[in-house]
Amino acid sequence: MTDIATLDLGPDPSLLLVDDDEVFLKRLARAMEKRGFAVETAGSVAAGKLLVGNRAPAYAVIDLRLEDGNGLDVVEALREAREDARIVVLTGYGAIATAVAAVKIGATDYLSKPADANEVIRALLASSEDPLPEPPENPMSADRVRWEHIQRVYEQCDRNVSETARRLSMHRRTLQRILAKRSPR
Repeated sequence: MTDIATLDLGPDPSLLLVDDDEVFLKRLARAMEKRGFAVETAGSVAAGKLLVGNRAPAYAVIDLRLEDGNGLDVVEALREAREDARIVVLTGYGAIATAVAAVKIGATDYLSKPADANEVIRALLASSEDPLPEPPENPMSADRVRWEHIQRVYEQCDRNVSETARRLSMHRRTLQRILAKRSPR
């Protein structure tokens, strides 16, 4: 499905990528352009809404949490501008509640980061008759998922160990030991 010749993007291959992780955004944009999409990128909710207002794309991949707000605002704007748009919500904060909210608002699918270009394309081009997606070949270990969650909360608390420990219901010293170690595989 990743071969350019086999991709059926339809008459409008326009794709909007909205993510505040600049490295990820550039890498995904390059990969999608190689596969035949006409890519536009935005690093914020405001920039995403502006691009949607100028020309609503046929496809979109939108990060859920952006520095200036919630990516679901861009999903709503795109859904209002173009009902047939195929929208995938990407996030590092995978939770059932946010997945349900994204789909209710109009997202076609929901993927947890890290997601590669092939997974994104499968989600963008999947039809409603397609069977459930296959499980990932190399899923993160439980230790790695736990470590990623702790790192996210730590960053959200502006690297404040005491506040992070409080939010995670964890002893501060235990958290300090975890943060001092290398990330698990």
